[in-house]
Amino acid sequence: MLLYIDVFVPPFGLLLLGALLKRHLLPHDAIWAGIERLVFWALMPALLVSAIASVDILALPIGRMGLAIWLSLLTGGAVSLLLARAFRVDHPAATSVFQGGIRFNNLMGFAVIGGIFGAGGTALGAVATGLIVPFVQTLTTLVFALGPGTGGRLSPRRVLRQLMLNPLLLACLAGFAVALLGGLPPGVKPLLQSLGQASVALGLLCVGAALSLGTLGGRLPLQLATTAVKLLLMPALTFALGRWFGLDPLPLAAAVTFMALPTATTSYVMARAMGGDAPLMAAITSLEHLLAVATLPCWLLLLQALLRGGS
Repeated sequence: MLLYIDVFVPPFGLLLLGALLKRHLLPHDAIWAGIERLVFWALMPALLVSAIASVDILALPIGRMGLAIWLSLLTGGAVSLLLARAFRVDHPAATSVFQGGIRFNNLMGFAVIGGIFGAGGTALGAVATGLIVPFVQTLTTLVFALGPGTGGRLSPRRVLRQLMLNPLLLACLAGFAVALLGGLPPGVKPLLQSLGQASVALGLLCVGAALSLGTLGGRLPLQLATTAVKLLLMPALTFALGRWFGLDPLPLAAAVTFMALPTATTSYVMARAMGGDAPLMAAITSLEHLLAVATLPCWLLLLQALLRGGS
């Protein structure tokens, strides 16, 4: 029990602190926007490169992890779109349901996985992130691109450009490349690790500042259904597929942990920039983070029991 207190009080405490700082000490949006850019463009990429570069890629079940994660994302994405259709929402709202169903807050993942599963868990969490980010970004970009204003036509050049300008995707690719070449050189590794450690605390403060319970009033049944897809269905699918593909307990635990996270707060930014339903996205994001307080520890308890059982 003490372990779980030590693991979960910091990330959720940082969320609360971020909300309090936004309300009482740092109310200006420009301050938080600057910190978010720093985390997104510099600190989080440093964490991904340093973590992925430290693992032996050839010794990991990358293919089986990828299959479990990608099939879960495809299924969750399809369920999210069907959910949006069942609620008869328009395309902007459907994109918000889609993002709420498959995107993830990797900062929270890194905040908890190391405390539960150690350095090996952190490294495998980075690998899971490297498998999730490009796939999710591609699916989300395609869903936005199929809106009514596009005539159902896709622009491969536009999709590729958006993907290749994503710093998290580029960091994942760089981390895999460096790992294959033998790892980071002396001096660079501790530098990137220091930057990466800063990303978690600052990033979670920004997440807390962005959340608002005042957004939860409208379309609550749709919000709850989307939250159930993200926090219950997605990790359950990943767990079942990972077991089916014969993943060892630690890679399975990393994959399920990152798929059990609430949606990314940058989903709101993407919804606002690309014509999605930003108020609905803000509500889904806030509700998922609120309910993850209960669901995420349950998934981690299950995964810890799996590790102790060794099967």
